[in-house]
Amino acid sequence: MAACADACCTPRMRRLPALSAAAARRIALHAQGFGDPDPTGAVDRRHLRRVMRRLGLLQLDSVPVVMRTQYMPPFSRLGPYDPGLLDRIAYEHGEWFEAWSHEASLLPVESEPLLRWHKERSRRGQTWGQLVAYAADNATYIDEVLAQVRERGRLAPGELEDPRPRHGEWWGSRSEGAVALDWLFRIGEVGIRRRPGFVKEFDLLDRIVPPEILAMATPSEEEAHRELLRRAAASVGIGAVADLVDYYRLPKRSAKERLDELVENEELIEVAVEGWSRPALLHPRAVQPRSIDVCTFVSPFDPVVWFRERGERLFGFEYKIEIYVPADRRRYGYYVLPLLLGDRIVGRCDLKTDRAEGVLRVLSAFSEDQVDETAVVVGMRRALDDLAHFVGVGGWVVSGTRGDVIARL
Repeated sequence: MAACADACCTPRMRRLPALSAAAARRIALHAQGFGDPDPTGAVDRRHLRRVMRRLGLLQLDSVPVVMRTQYMPPFSRLGPYDPGLLDRIAYEHGEWFEAWSHEASLLPVESEPLLRWHKERSRRGQTWGQLVAYAADNATYIDEVLAQVRERGRLAPGELEDPRPRHGEWWGSRSEGAVALDWLFRIGEVGIRRRPGFVKEFDLLDRIVPPEILAMATPSEEEAHRELLRRAAASVGIGAVADLVDYYRLPKRSAKERLDELVENEELIEVAVEGWSRPALLHPRAVQPRSIDVCTFVSPFDPVVWFRERGERLFGFEYKIEIYVPADRRRYGYYVLPLLLGDRIVGRCDLKTDRAEGVLRVLSAFSEDQVDETAVVVGMRRALDDLAHFVGVGGWVVSGTRGDVIARL
């Protein structure tokens, strides 16, 4: 009997504090900034900084069907604003920088030391196998490319003296110069700024990240992973182990070991969530608001939904990007944005910004199961008004016929 009693007292077997599914959603959305006060005037850099503090990073993506994805998370939390303000913070004023984290991302420059482990892994040939092989076979050319950046300053790949155009290799239509610059970016020799049109310019990292940041001691890989998981936990509020590991795309085995340490040190709290098959990890300073007042579209690459398992766990929302699915096999559409209303995802729209005609086109519109369809229609209209304003067109029009609510828009 004594052995059984001891076993029942192990951390994995004890009775955990319990939360409802709705409480978990509200905690998660508040942690993501949806419970913050609305701006009382025009959105300024203070508001964008607040969003970055909440999220920790903004994922980048080049698809401009509605609006490039890095601009969308601030819009979803703040409403319409000038996207050029985000570009100035990131690429002119040096507060943020591009790095490989949750895919290609913008992060505060203060995060740079925590990402050096990934660059070291790249140098050691532990990631990006084809890129590592290219670098090993073309070391002299890569040195020449780096020398040009050092001497000439910010360069797009096509501006190299010898960009070495190539076609049909594993890197597709990119030149060898672009591949060389990509390698130098992965190992931390160069950084990226952007011209209008999302065009990459490469410059030495020490001309992008302030010297006082670069002079900071490099944490061990374990220390970096531990701190990144702390930040991920603050940004998600509550999540499964996989949610936290995915946030900064950390190696799974190492990250799970660090999470066990954070639980042991009571920096994270294990809880049970209604409907979740495994325990959740709760940040001790997470806030559980009584309600979430929000009506907005979110990007496919917003942290609320970018990890599809988390979207299903939190919202019962099954989501797949269908860009690469043949048109006749798409279920919802090409570029579908979820509609967040209160603490639930209640619908989705396939949208396209038609700049030639000056409208936001609604190609399909759907409500989710077990929601008030009238509330979805009203919320969708409001969210479409805001999004059309944000992307800089005169309004929105229904241009498709697919979806259970589209006829009512």
